[in-house]
Amino acid sequence: MPEDRAGEWWRCTGEMRIAWAVAGLAVLVEMLTNGRYGYFRDELYYLAASDHLAFGYVDFAPLIAWAAHASRFLIGDSLHAVRLMPALAFGGEVLLAGAIARELGGRRWAVLTACAAVLSCPVILANGGRLAMNALEPLFWMGCVYVLLVAINRKRPELLPWCGVLLGLGLENKHSTAFFVGALLVGLLATSERRLFASKWLWIAAAIAVLIALPNAVWQYQHHFPTLEDLRNVKALHKNVELPPLAFMAAQILMLNPLSAVVWMAGLGFLLFHRQGERYRVLGVTYLALLAIMMALKGKDYYLAPVYPMLFAAGGVLWERCAESRRRLGWVRVAAPAIVLAAGLVSAPLVLPLLPPERIEPYMERLGIKVGRTETNMRGRLPQHFADEFGWPEMVETVAGIYNALPAAERAKTAILAGNYGEAGAIDFFGSRYGLPKAISGHQNYYYWGPRQYTGESMILLEVSLKDAQKWCQSVDQGPVNAPYWGMSWEDYTILTCHGLKKPLGEAWPLFKFWN
Repeated sequence: MPEDRAGEWWRCTGEMRIAWAVAGLAVLVEMLTNGRYGYFRDELYYLAASDHLAFGYVDFAPLIAWAAHASRFLIGDSLHAVRLMPALAFGGEVLLAGAIARELGGRRWAVLTACAAVLSCPVILANGGRLAMNALEPLFWMGCVYVLLVAINRKRPELLPWCGVLLGLGLENKHSTAFFVGALLVGLLATSERRLFASKWLWIAAAIAVLIALPNAVWQYQHHFPTLEDLRNVKALHKNVELPPLAFMAAQILMLNPLSAVVWMAGLGFLLFHRQGERYRVLGVTYLALLAIMMALKGKDYYLAPVYPMLFAAGGVLWERCAESRRRLGWVRVAAPAIVLAAGLVSAPLVLPLLPPERIEPYMERLGIKVGRTETNMRGRLPQHFADEFGWPEMVETVAGIYNALPAAERAKTAILAGNYGEAGAIDFFGSRYGLPKAISGHQNYYYWGPRQYTGESMILLEVSLKDAQKWCQSVDQGPVNAPYWGMSWEDYTILTCHGLKKPLGEAWPLFKFWN
């Protein structure tokens, strides 16, 4: 970092004004497009969790529920309101990419290239479009990277406790932050930055991270580590698509947009091999360690997405340096951001709801892309990130027709038992307009919320097979079929009404537990 810029890290310099402008554009893009379809399956689950605040949940860390609760209190729960926080987080990720590029020694073109690459990256663009931990995760990872770079450049290890704050919050947001922490430790130990282990500030940072993450750790212990049980079930059921190393690497290139590889791969090379990037080699080693961890654990390809802004930043710096040192390469300064933005425009309809649903698959076919899967049983006319936004209000309306047609005495004791958290979350969110009670389910954290006051005398069953219903109930009525045309195939089922559960619901409740 040049000495004449040593005092600029807090200032909004010309470089950072570019980053702020691109970040503002990122938020605008999300807010103009994120209301076109509907609520995503997981969003409905997180909104339900925001009514059951706790320090832990079966299949996710607690921060998203608390953040959703605060967001609903402040601005409501319309689709745009729910998605304002992830849109702002996306803007923050763009801004951090620019700030990291500046800390790596980049100037205006490097910052522009880094910010443009994040803005146009399909997987990052998709994460900014819906409420989920994935939208917030990069803020904690890249915020830590930024603080680490400032500490290195300014020789100010006293800033490291802020890394502890960010990583602690990251662990409360998503447990996969633990893998980033492990990879970062490998990066520190394998490079000259191992000297930081002699500093008290690093250990203070570690203590802060542990303290912030402690409430969730205590909750896990008190509940016999349900998240580990859930992960074991996922592994045993072979729920997720498991990719071998080469296929996993190919998936990284595709999800980031193949043309952006000219930036992030160049950035990795800069951090690992370039003389001027040697000072920041810790970041390159961190990426390689995280990549190896995810490959070894057969993680989903998008689990690495939060780490790429730092590689985009490093790539912007390398191309800027090349253009400055070789006059014939001056055009690269313009070409690098132009290429990634152009590629982003082409890929945007694959991740943003820009097209009518019937035009998505033909558009994918013209690009030579098939509907992908991250889970083995995933089937639908659309990619899941679109398909899971369709059919929820219609399903709830159909259930309401069945519920409200029951005699008043029977209706008062009728539970709505959902087969998965998406259906249960939809009943909880949309049901009030029809006078529906809150749903019950044995799926994921709904199991902990229990059967409420119901006894099992009367239940409307969603995504339960007729064979299972007849085994459980004294009699079963078949109702209408739920089959959202653009939804996922597992939402095609006949809605059933169970009369007289053969065991009291409270006694039978453990049989309904389904964690996957």
